[in-house]
Amino acid sequence: MRYIPCLLTCVVSGLLSLSALAQENGKMKFGKVSKEEFTDKRFEKDTGAHAIVLSEIGSSAFEADGGDLRLVYKVHRRVKIVDKNGFDVATVRVPLYKGDTREEKLLNLKAAAYNLENGEVVETRMDSKNIFNDKQDKSLLVKKFTLPAVKEGTIIEYAYTVTSPFYRYLRSWTFQGEYPRLWSEYSVAIPEYFDYMLIPQGYEKFAIEKKDYSRVTFSFRTERSGATGPADMVTVTPGVTTYHWAVKEIPAIHPESFITTVDNYVRRIEFQLSAYNWPNEARKPVQSSWEELMKDLMKAEDLGGVLNNNNGFLSGTVEDLVKNAKTDQEKAQRIYNWVRNNYTCTDHSALWMEKSLKTVFSGKSGNVVEVNMLLTAMLRKAGLKADPVLLSTRDNGYVYQFYPLFTHFNYMVVHLTIGEESHDLDASDPLMGFGKLPPGCYNGAARTIDEFATPVFLNADSLREQKFTSVLLGKMENGAVAGTFMQRPTYFESYDIREQVKAKGRDEFFKKIAKSYTGEIELTSKEIEDIDSLELPVMTKYEFKMQVGGDDIVYINPLMGEAYKSNPFTSMERKFPVEMTGVSDEIYSFNMDVPEGYVVDELPKSAIANFNETEGLFQYMVQQVEDHIQLRCRIKLTKANFMPEDYSGLREFYDLIVKKEAEQIVLKKKK
Repeated sequence: MRYIPCLLTCVVSGLLSLSALAQENGKMKFGKVSKEEFTDKRFEKDTGAHAIVLSEIGSSAFEADGGDLRLVYKVHRRVKIVDKNGFDVATVRVPLYKGDTREEKLLNLKAAAYNLENGEVVETRMDSKNIFNDKQDKSLLVKKFTLPAVKEGTIIEYAYTVTSPFYRYLRSWTFQGEYPRLWSEYSVAIPEYFDYMLIPQGYEKFAIEKKDYSRVTFSFRTERSGATGPADMVTVTPGVTTYHWAVKEIPAIHPESFITTVDNYVRRIEFQLSAYNWPNEARKPVQSSWEELMKDLMKAEDLGGVLNNNNGFLSGTVEDLVKNAKTDQEKAQRIYNWVRNNYTCTDHSALWMEKSLKTVFSGKSGNVVEVNMLLTAMLRKAGLKADPVLLSTRDNGYVYQFYPLFTHFNYMVVHLTIGEESHDLDASDPLMGFGKLPPGCYNGAARTIDEFATPVFLNADSLREQKFTSVLLGKMENGAVAGTFMQRPTYFESYDIREQVKAKGRDEFFKKIAKSYTGEIELTSKEIEDIDSLELPVMTKYEFKMQVGGDDIVYINPLMGEAYKSNPFTSMERKFPVEMTGVSDEIYSFNMDVPEGYVVDELPKSAIANFNETEGLFQYMVQQVEDHIQLRCRIKLTKANFMPEDYSGLREFYDLIVKKEAEQIVLKKKK
C-alpha cells in the first residue's frame, strides 16, 4: 500500500505536465506575435528547412444553435518563412465539398503577415481581394488566398472556419510534412450519434494523446419525418467523446530512396464514418463492407454500369480482331494490342468515367479508367472473363484494407481469367506488354469491381526482376583496349530504354551510355534487340574501344560502368520501411586476357557476403588462370520490402558492395 501515494503522485504530475504543455501551446492568439518568435532557434538542427511551423491548432466538433446540426472545422496556423524557397506556405488552399443542394462554407477567414522592422513587429493584414476560387467542379470548390508583404524572415498567420452539412467529411489532420513543426495539435469531439473509424498512421510519438467524455446539449432541426414534411425542433444531450492529439518539435519528413511515398508514413489521423446512431432508431451502417461498395460501383453509370449495357457498337471491331484466333489467349492479346496501340491516355490518375463508353471508343482517347473499361467491355464482347480492378499506385499511398475507402484509389487495370491462368492488363500505356503492369501498380491489395470485391494482390515481392551482363575485353593496342558488351536488363529497365529510344532515338541512347564511362570510349556495332517485343526485356549490344593508357601501370575496373558508385541508402537511420519496386537479381560476368607484355600486379580478392542469412547475397568471385582473368559478380535480394530495423544492416551490406566493386585490376609492364 505504501507505493500507491507515489504512483498517484506520478500520474497526477504527468497529467499536470501534459495540461501545462497544452496550455502553453494552446494560448496562441491571433495577432499576438512576439519579437522572440523571429529569433526562435529550436529547429536550428534542420538547417535545410525553408519554413518552420511555429504552431498549428485545429479542431472539429458538431455544433447547432436552432438550425441544422453541422460539422465545424477550425484552423489556426502560424509559420515562419526562413528563405525564399519557403514562400509557398504563404499561399493556402482550402477544399470545400459540394452536393446537389448543400455545400460547405468558409467563414471567419483572417490572415496577416508580420515582419520585424527596426526592432518592432509590423503587421500587414490580408485584403479580401486576395481570396478567390482556385478550382471548381460538381463536387469540389477550392478557395485560395495569398498573404501579402512576404519576404525572408516573415511570420505569417491565418485562421478560418469551415462549416459542413456532410457528416462523412470529418477532416483529417496531418501532424508532419515537408517543414518541421514546433507544435501541432488537433481535437475532435464526436457525439454518440456517430460512429467513426479512426485511422492513425506514422512513427513519431505524440506529446498528447487522450480522450475525454462529457455531455453537450444540442438544439437543431430534423426532417426525418420526410423531406416534404415539416421540420421538427429537437433538443438532446448526448454523450460526446473528445479526442486530443498533439506533437512537439517534430522534424520534417523528406522523400528517401526505395519508398512508395512518404505520405504513407507521416503522422496523421483520418476518419471514416461507419454508422449513424440516431435516438429511437436502429443503428444505420454507412458503406460497411467492400462487397457493398463494389455492388454500388457495379451499378454506377460512370463506372461499372457501362458493362451492363449491350455495347453493340463494339461488335464489328471485336469480331474482326478475333477472327481466326486459335485460342482465347490469342483473342485477348489481339484485343489488348489494338486498344493499347490505338488509344491515348489523357489522365493516368482517375476514379470515374467522364465520357460515355461510345464516346471513348470513337474519340480514341480517355483517362485510365475509360481506356481500361473499354478494354474490359471488348474482352467481354469476345466471350472472355474480364473485370475492372481498382488500385492505388505507389506514389498515391496505401489503401486501408479494413474499411472500404473508395477515394484512396486512383487507378484502374483489368484482371483477365483464361482457364486456370490470370493476366493483369493495362492498355493505357503504349509500351506495356500483355500481362504486364507498370511497377507503380504493385502496391498491395487491389479490389475487383465484382459482387465479391475480390482482392487482387499486387505485391512488389511477386516481381522477379533479373539482369544479365557480359563484358569481354580483347587486345590492347596503343593504350586502348577493345571489347564487347551485352546486357539483358530487367523488364522495367527495358521499359525505360524503350521510352528513351521512343523519345530521342537510338543514337541519343548510346551517346548517354558512352557518357556514363569515366574514360574516353568509342562505341561501334550498336544494337537493341527485342525493342518491339513488348512482353520481353530488350538486349543491348555494342563493341567498344576504351583508352586505358599505355604507361608502365594500367588500371582496369572489371565492373566497367556497371558498378555501384555510391550507397543508395544515404541516411544514417530510417524510421519507416525500405520498399523496392521488385525482387532483384543482378548477374555480371567479365573476361579478359592479360595484354601481351604485361603481368598482373594486383587482383581483387574474392568475397561473399549474406544479408539476414537468406535475404541478400553478394558474390564477387575472381580467378586468374595463366593469362586469363575471369570475374563473376552477383547481387541478389530475395524480397522487395524490409522493415525499419533492417535498415542499418542493409546500408552496411551496400557499403560493402560499393567498396568491393570499386576495386581495380592493376597491370604492370614486364621488365
